[in-house]
Amino acid sequence: MEERTAGTSSSGGSRTGRNLPAAIAVGVAMGALALGSLYTIKELFLLVIVGAVGVGVLELTKAFATRDIKVPAVPVLAGLVAMQAAAYWGGPLWLLAAFAVFAFVLLIWRMFGDGTEGFVRDAAASVFILFYPTLLAGFAAMLLRAEDGDHRVVIFLAVTVASDIGGYVAGVLFGRHQMTAISPKKTWEGFAGSLVACTAVGAWLVTWLLGGALWQGALIGALAALLATVGDLIESMIKRDLGIKDLGTILPGHGGLMDRLDSLVTTLVPVWLLMTLFF
Repeated sequence: MEERTAGTSSSGGSRTGRNLPAAIAVGVAMGALALGSLYTIKELFLLVIVGAVGVGVLELTKAFATRDIKVPAVPVLAGLVAMQAAAYWGGPLWLLAAFAVFAFVLLIWRMFGDGTEGFVRDAAASVFILFYPTLLAGFAAMLLRAEDGDHRVVIFLAVTVASDIGGYVAGVLFGRHQMTAISPKKTWEGFAGSLVACTAVGAWLVTWLLGGALWQGALIGALAALLATVGDLIESMIKRDLGIKDLGTILPGHGGLMDRLDSLVTTLVPVWLLMTLFF
């Protein structure tokens, strides 16, 4: 999520057009859904992952289609379900194997689809979406599969949300120096806010929920801030290349699901790796 420049309108939206009350309401609802599934029957969270990432996949395939890039949604969605199951009940090797199988499925699907013209373009885009966000989402299932997986997922979600909130607030209050032309509204002050918020939230929750050391939580949070920013920039590059503002409109005040998943999926691998090493 990009941080925004200062100022709000009388209608409750920011000067950039973002409806803050709607964005907050949607964020609270999404948080309640995640917590409700995690702390009842945690396997239900797998359905939340499949639903959210599935919508994100459809948004990406639709966006790619605006440039006549054909990505078959059915095998990608089937791969999403298979990779979540493989990651949760099998682990990393099964996740990798499922990815490899469905990458070949996509190549074969395209080979018998629309002839030779555009094969490399369509096949590359299809495997890209199978990786981002589909494969990366499998690391959420691997966080979940631990005995204390519910706590691990909450920490992952909390530090990523802290990155968005910290970056937004610091960008609004102090943002002056542009970070990169890829995302003009992203500032170094906003990134500093993300870093501080993530580090603090990570240190707090890791010590409280997992009994870890402060430095372990702070490291997880700091790395999450860095990778969440990278995720924002990756999606900005995709949208700029495709010539679109948002990948969807399903979430009032946010845009599409991928506009929320961009920072989440890029933080998953390092957070999973550090938690596996530490705990």
